[in-house]
Amino acid sequence: MNATVAALADRFAALHRGPGAFLIANAWDVASARILEGLGFPALATSSGAAAATLGRRDGQITRDEALSQARAMAASVAIPLAGDLENGFGHEPDAAALTIRQAADAGLVGGSIEDASNDPAHPIYDFNHAVERVTAAVEAARSLPFGFTFTARAENFLHDRPDLDDTIRRLQAFERAGADVLFAPGLPGLEAVRTVCSAVAKPVNFMVGIRGASFTVAELEDAGVKRISLSTSLFRAAMSGLIAAAREAHEQGTFTYLDRILVTDEIDQIMRTP
Repeated sequence: MNATVAALADRFAALHRGPGAFLIANAWDVASARILEGLGFPALATSSGAAAATLGRRDGQITRDEALSQARAMAASVAIPLAGDLENGFGHEPDAAALTIRQAADAGLVGGSIEDASNDPAHPIYDFNHAVERVTAAVEAARSLPFGFTFTARAENFLHDRPDLDDTIRRLQAFERAGADVLFAPGLPGLEAVRTVCSAVAKPVNFMVGIRGASFTVAELEDAGVKRISLSTSLFRAAMSGLIAAAREAHEQGTFTYLDRILVTDEIDQIMRTP
């Protein structure tokens, strides 16, 4: 076992035990990971949506090998913990979720999430019992590792047109009983729903920033009981929004005023700590 990975795993777990909430920023390549580290974030995560977009695809359209190849490069480039957005484990069966956790650890990740969304439009959310079996297998895989891998279980109802808070809480409570370290229900519609979820479970809760009208301040989320705040694809979208705006100006107007608003290369290199 790499002692550095074990130390990073301990640091990541400790963040979930500290006071208040902490921000975990989602990176999509080595440059973004190093920039976010340079800006002072205590931990990073991958983003399945951003990972797919870098390959010109939609969320859910990359393979396990592709996702972990990206993650491996990011993990090797930074000295802070990196967790993985591991989608549904890249397979429907519990064994697939377990394999993904083991391979994520091999790639240098010290945490990761598995969701109960199937990537099947006809049946977007796994049946309750099957979802719990998948989480149980992932937990067992995480516990078999030689370091403390922080496993997050996700209940995806609100991202798939199933705004059923009771069922979401039922799933999160079952995932908690199965041994998940962190619980996550992306897309909750308001602070009261967030507060209800946090009060219904004992393990740390992750909140996802990134939905217009349903993202809140750190102070508000802390008050609601949130421990970890992830930024999903929002930073990638912010970066691409800047690219699109600058390119449109150059292409459509023939002007380059965006140069007055952007950092110069040396400034970026300094944040990235480029030799």
